[in-house]
Amino acid sequence: MNLSSLSDLNFFSSLRAANRQFAVIGLGRFGRAVCLTLHQLGYEVLGIDTNEELVTRMLSDEMVVHALQLDSTNPNALEEAGVYDFDTVIVAIGNYIQESIITTLNLKEAGVPHIVAKASSEVHGKLLTRVGADKVVFPEHEMGCALARSLTRPEILDRFELDPDHSIVEHTVPEAFDGKTIAELELRRRYSINLIAVSCPDDPETFEMNPSPVRRLKIGTMMVLIGPNKQIDQLPK
Repeated sequence: MNLSSLSDLNFFSSLRAANRQFAVIGLGRFGRAVCLTLHQLGYEVLGIDTNEELVTRMLSDEMVVHALQLDSTNPNALEEAGVYDFDTVIVAIGNYIQESIITTLNLKEAGVPHIVAKASSEVHGKLLTRVGADKVVFPEHEMGCALARSLTRPEILDRFELDPDHSIVEHTVPEAFDGKTIAELELRRRYSINLIAVSCPDDPETFEMNPSPVRRLKIGTMMVLIGPNKQIDQLPK
């Protein structure tokens, strides 16, 4: 999952660099994906669910080092399992709103420093925020938006939203820009967009920051742009 806004950056930068342990409550598709990715990255993960079958599957598939079957709406069960000692807990219960909210409230009241919670609707997200979730995610909504963008603007390879109206994007150089200098394109005047980096023709993984205005762009290479979303979407395809 991408960092999609400046508030995301502020939240994740507050996490301790030395944090190596995470607890994930709810082992459905989203929770399993979080557990597996963290585990593959070398972090110690505790998976939790009320469903014994899901817990057993997590252990047999070696997606986590530890997994427990317990009711996360019971604060005593969470305390006995040591969940309150974790620096970051992900509440991945999306379809059971009451259980999700009560679990988040239990974690908040116990003083867990960082709580990330999955929401299934806007109302659900607002309730999670009110009871103490530090970061609320909408996986289905975010995936749907990303899919729509990739289908309609395949030349935009990555996007970081600064706020609802402005983004930093990685955009392939379109045919209309091929062979032209940055100065000739007049991106700031025509689109209110600033070009902050371009990839090197011989090495697409390497970027030149603040390129010279006389630098000629080559079709198929990448440029990093910052500006209003509406203007970015007006760039040639």
